[in-house]
Amino acid sequence: MTALMDVTVEQVTTLDELVELAQSIEQSISSMQAARDGVLALASRWALDAAGEVDEADLSLGTVAAELGAALRVSDRTVQRRMLAAEHVVERFPRVWAAQGAGAISAGHTRVIVEAGEHIDDAESRDRYAARVLEVASGESPNRTRPIAERLAQQYQPKSLDERHEDAREIRGAWVSDHSDAMAELHVFGPSVLVHGAFDRLTSMAKASSRAVLSGPHRQAQALSAPLAGTAFGPAATHDAHVAIAEDVRTLAQRRFDLAMDLLLTGAPAGHDTDDGLLAAIRPRVSVTIPFLTLMGRDATDLHHLRGKVRCDAVGGGCAEAGGGASDNDARTGDAAVIGVRGGVNAELDGHGPIDAHTARVLAGAASGWNRLLTHPITGMLLAVDRYRPSEQLRRHLRARDQRCRFPTCGMPAIDSDLDHTQDAAFGGATEESNLGALCRRHHVLKHQSPWMVEQQGSGLLESRSPTGRVYVDRPPPQNTVTFTETALTEADTQRNGGDGANSSSTRSVAPSTRSAAPF
Repeated sequence: MTALMDVTVEQVTTLDELVELAQSIEQSISSMQAARDGVLALASRWALDAAGEVDEADLSLGTVAAELGAALRVSDRTVQRRMLAAEHVVERFPRVWAAQGAGAISAGHTRVIVEAGEHIDDAESRDRYAARVLEVASGESPNRTRPIAERLAQQYQPKSLDERHEDAREIRGAWVSDHSDAMAELHVFGPSVLVHGAFDRLTSMAKASSRAVLSGPHRQAQALSAPLAGTAFGPAATHDAHVAIAEDVRTLAQRRFDLAMDLLLTGAPAGHDTDDGLLAAIRPRVSVTIPFLTLMGRDATDLHHLRGKVRCDAVGGGCAEAGGGASDNDARTGDAAVIGVRGGVNAELDGHGPIDAHTARVLAGAASGWNRLLTHPITGMLLAVDRYRPSEQLRRHLRARDQRCRFPTCGMPAIDSDLDHTQDAAFGGATEESNLGALCRRHHVLKHQSPWMVEQQGSGLLESRSPTGRVYVDRPPPQNTVTFTETALTEADTQRNGGDGANSSSTRSVAPSTRSAAPF
């Protein structure tokens, strides 16, 4: 290998300058992050001081976090977590915070040092620990600093590992992170023995399933010949479910995932369930919005076949075949073009993002009931919600309209949120669309028990006013639908449609597009 052996002196000088520039930028970023932590720590302290009573501390922190989050266009939950973390660093590890502010270490170093010294309660001991570990961190990367920091922290720990482990178990949990291309991550945090044991079991099952494939292809192939409706994982969920399992080319990691989803979505929690199987009876639930054409497996451009064949009221939705019968709609005739659509509109997992069409159709096929959402063809605004079996129409309409919590920056899905009376029902607020909006429980409480104020501005617009007087207007998210625009028929279009060109400049209104949402 002779890489970089023949570069010129000038090229080496340029590279040296780039390295120095990168170092300088990294130091500036670290300093600015430390400065931000200082501001957030002050905001946290201000909130606690303003609360007065301990019982009001959480509400006060939430109110201040909402103020900052709305201004920064960041979820207030994220801001509150940052506030608490910043206060922890600034007050318990001031030497480390100062080192980051000076650009001597990065935010990654700070996180490693703080996590390792979490249980050092004595302030003097923490400071001595920080001084020693900073000598190492200033010349090492965060991943190399971690084992050294943990080793040094042991010398100052007032608690045994058993005691610290009991404390750490209290913050065990599971959460989800969304990613692009209809993918997401499921995280679990807990005792290492349980987590590694679960992972080892998944690995063993994945390897065993691979051996079973090779030893029993007939039995496996028979199982694949009729995939179960609603299955969204495992070989039966592949786009070609009739491929013999003997040809399974999934990697070990893919088999681990498929087995994990199989266990989580269909298994029973034997260690927690009641005698009558209460937990085992719980089924997973998601809310998916599927454009009608996507459900049919057709492209949005198929709508061009409708030219000259229907006449509809763009708002009322009543339709009849042109020339095929009487209609109450005084509709014009003409043409419409699909805009902004290429290959159809994606189905969506409400509150999270797009999902692939195959998964959407599998879920829709297993749904016990559907909501049909009628949207305006031009604006895409939700017009109405109906259901084949009438029930809670207003609730479904609002959840379909809002899709998520309506508080500034919040993304909690509407299906997991409360329907709040903007004007309190106790003071005469009506239970109707113009006075209701989805608010997650956190922001529902914040609205009623803090200086935050919300007003309806019509057409689903909610105006939130913060304690400092800042105003944020939240609009309902755009509906996941196809929209239309009126265009004039060209002579070529008329000839293609079999006409004589006499009405080439005429236009007509078209039916509002629909989408279907299955309440899983």
